[in-house]
Amino acid sequence: MEMHTDLRTGRSADSITEFAQIIRMENVNGAGRLFGGHLMVWMDEIAAVSARRYAKGPVTTACVENLRFLHPAYRNETLVVTGRVIYTGKTSMEVLVTAEVERYSGERELIADSHVILVALDENDHPCAVPVLVPETDLEKTLFEEANIRHKNRIK
Repeated sequence: MEMHTDLRTGRSADSITEFAQIIRMENVNGAGRLFGGHLMVWMDEIAAVSARRYAKGPVTTACVENLRFLHPAYRNETLVVTGRVIYTGKTSMEVLVTAEVERYSGERELIADSHVILVALDENDHPCAVPVLVPETDLEKTLFEEANIRHKNRIK
């Protein structure tokens, strides 16, 4: 695990951001499926809001990793995009973003996910330190450890 000199800490729960959208005609292609590009924009925006909430300041997207389109979504379905910070470096944050179709029953089906790396910025648009993430739940600890492995692989 990377050590930080900044003693501030943060919680993943404080970064959770959710966006719901009914998929409209302008969001779909000729086959009636959600445009992947629209979904990518929404996922990047959710990642940015999650990271801003966590860093308590401006951020910029540095990398979109492992973007997976798993299932299609169709016009008039309810799309829910959720983001949460799952790992922090010195100035960077990894945000897990998921996109799900929500049925009328409330049941959700995962249609896409991604790990988005964002960097916190100071008033001069230079990278600045972020709070050290303290995973609290078993799931958060697992996500943190998996992200730590990805972080180590990125810096190799």
